[in-house]
Parts: sequence; structure tokens; C-alpha cells
Amino acid sequence: MSVVDIPLASRTLSVEPGARIEFGAGTLVALPDAVASVGQTRAFVVTDPGLRAAGVLGRVLSVLTAAGVEHAVFDGVRANPTTDDLDVAGRQARAFGDAAVVAVGGGSALDAAKGIALLARNPGSATEFDYRRQPPGDGLPVVAVPTTAGTGAETNGFGVIEDPAARCKVYVGHASVRPRVCILDPELTVGLPRAATAATGIDALVHGIESLASRGSSPLSAAYAAQAVAMVSRWLPVAVEDGTDLEARAQLLLGSHLAGRALTLSGLGLVHGIGHSVTNHFGTAHGVALAGVLPEVMAWSAQGSATARAAYATAALVMGVPDAVVAARELAVGIGVRRPLRELGLTPGTVAGVARGAVEDVVTANSPRRPTQDDVEALLRSAY
Repeated sequence: MSVVDIPLASRTLSVEPGARIEFGAGTLVALPDAVASVGQTRAFVVTDPGLRAAGVLGRVLSVLTAAGVEHAVFDGVRANPTTDDLDVAGRQARAFGDAAVVAVGGGSALDAAKGIALLARNPGSATEFDYRRQPPGDGLPVVAVPTTAGTGAETNGFGVIEDPAARCKVYVGHASVRPRVCILDPELTVGLPRAATAATGIDALVHGIESLASRGSSPLSAAYAAQAVAMVSRWLPVAVEDGTDLEARAQLLLGSHLAGRALTLSGLGLVHGIGHSVTNHFGTAHGVALAGVLPEVMAWSAQGSATARAAYATAALVMGVPDAVVAARELAVGIGVRRPLRELGLTPGTVAGVARGAVEDVVTANSPRRPTQDDVEALLRSAY
């Protein structure tokens, strides 16, 4: 049996208690109690226009209204939220006053909500609230209601936000805005289209695989990650094939959450570094960008890192396959999320810039095999 062999004699671990989790079909009804449990009687709901159009926001607001919870809504979160978006929403939240920030949506909405919760109590621009800095004051409490199974953004206190001036992703957040309650209701993910299910689900799989191999991996993160890889690899194709399969939706949602817990403890790696850079340059959906380089980065990492080889052996074991690299490629192709990078916008003239962005991304330093600019350029060309 393969396991990730992680030396511990020279390591220290500090793990804070996680959020309260309400998991199961129909658990949206627990939302008013969640708001009360964080000491609030009002809710500032952060979401995107697609969820309003799909009727999901209406279901959330109906639950709040029935319980007498006063609320306001910001539904302007874009697929790749920017620091400018957060500044606008932060002013609205500040004007609304003391409340729980209820994040409803996928990773974009959850990430944005964390920055908005900080800005609600701290005047200034979102660019000032790098997650590594101590803000003047804590943010408003956050309650997360994910409607996709992929990002695991409900498990941590930072958001990946685009800074349009710097043309890069920045990490906005603080421990105070890590969601205190997570409502994991698989019924809210049933209406997610096939393409979005595939793109968000592959993100969860990458979270698990990269968490197993990362320099920050520990027995705690590896336990979450291995279970996440097992669940997501088993149930993602089922959910893509039949979006109404509630068992598949439930398995995928909880697997995504476990992957999020893993990455919060361990960090990620080069797949995400490249994925962020591809998205920054071409506006590609995050999961699609990851799928474009996942097997290439895994194969390259395994060539030069015993840690990566052991991690991928564990991934293969829990996936029930002989080779995790081959299985990752086949899964991404099978669910229709893998595309050549040239179809995503990469050209010979943009290879160097995309590689530079990947090397400079903070997640890349956590890779089991640290790449040079030339390494990443070669990887991009191999996936071209």
C-alpha cells in the first residue's frame, strides 16, 4: 500500500478548529440559525447574477424572509472578481451595517464575500488587504452556501481576486473572514450545467492531488486529500453525465469540501500557478485552465521528485487505477474539460508571459519540484 511518507521530527503543526458544517439535502433551512449563531440578526448576501436568474438566490432569500432575517443583496460578482468589484460591494456592505455576510455561489462569490466582509469594517481598497497582513480590524462574520462542488473556498479565509492594475491574481483575506458556518446542501448544485460541473469538479480533484504532493503536506492534509481524490474521481463523471443524480451531487460536494480542507492545511502547487496565469491572460475558466496542464505537470513533477511519485502512487491507489497521471488525463478528457492551450488563447508569443506569471505566483513555491522559467515554458509548449 502506498502512502505519502512525510517526515515529522522537524515539523510543527498548528490547526485551528474548522467551521460548523451543515451537510445534507435540504440543509438550506439551517441558514437563519447559522446567521444567529455568528451573533447577527441581519444578512448581507453576496452572489452572482446567474444564481439570481436560476432561482437559487430566490430560494435563499425566501428562507431568510420566512425567518424574519432582514437582508440586502449584492449580486454583481463576476466569474473572475476584481479588487474594483470588492471596493464597490464593500461600500454597500458598510452602508448596510452590522450583519452576517452570506456567500451564495461558487468560488468567485465565496472569495469575493471574504474581501467584502473585510471592507465592511475596514475602509480602504481591497488591494490593501493581502491575507498575509494584519488588517486594522476583523471583518464581518461569513456564512458560506456553496452552489458548486469544486473550489472548497468555504474552508479558508482568503480569496483569489484579480487586480486589474497589476494584471495578476492577489490573495485577499484574513482569519476573521474564514466562514464560520458552511451550509453544504447538494440540492443547490443539482441545476449546475454539465460544463460548469466538469470545470469545478476538476478543480476539486486538482486540489486533492496537489495537496498530497505539496511541500506543505502533512498527515492531516493527506488524510483529507486522499479521501477527496477517491470521492471526486469516482463521482465527478457520474454528476457530469446525470446532473440530477443527487447521490453523485452529494458525494461531489462533500469531496470538494474535504479537498478544500486539505489545501487550506497544505497549500497547492504548479498546476494552480499555471492555471492562475492562464486565466489572468486569457480569461479562461479556472477548472479548464487547470485541466489543460494537469497531467503534464504531474509527469514533470514525478520525474524529479520522490515526494511527487509517492503522492501520485497514493492518488492511484484511492482512484483504483495503476497510474494517476494517465487516469487524470483520461478523466479530464472524458468529462470534456480538457482542451489544448492554443484553444484557450496561448500563442508562441504569449508563452513567456504566461510562464512568468506562473513562476511568480505564490502557490508555485509550494510545488514538490520547483520550476524555472524555462521549465514552465517547456510545459506550456508540451500542452500547446
